[in-house]
Amino acid sequence: MKRSLLITATCLALAGCGQPATLNGVRYPTHGFLDKDTNKSEKICYELSIGNVVWSALTLPSVVLPVYFVGFSLYNPVRVKAANGGCGFDDK
Repeated sequence: MKRSLLITATCLALAGCGQPATLNGVRYPTHGFLDKDTNKSEKICYELSIGNVVWSALTLPSVVLPVYFVGFSLYNPVRVKAANGGCGFDDK
């Protein structure tokens, strides 16, 4: 029982890994702490990739994979910013 719950929880957590998005015909990549100056667009709203946070925690002993996940693929583009420049729930 515990094993099946663990497998299900892991699959659900990893289903949300970093994904680039095409918004208004333009492809926007994911970004992290190391490439936010080059890959982050000021016109796009981003959300934290929970799958990549989980992967970072699980692969912490390897050092290389967490650096990739946190440094280059931590935030996913989700939508274009509102006319007022906001990304909140009420900003549309």
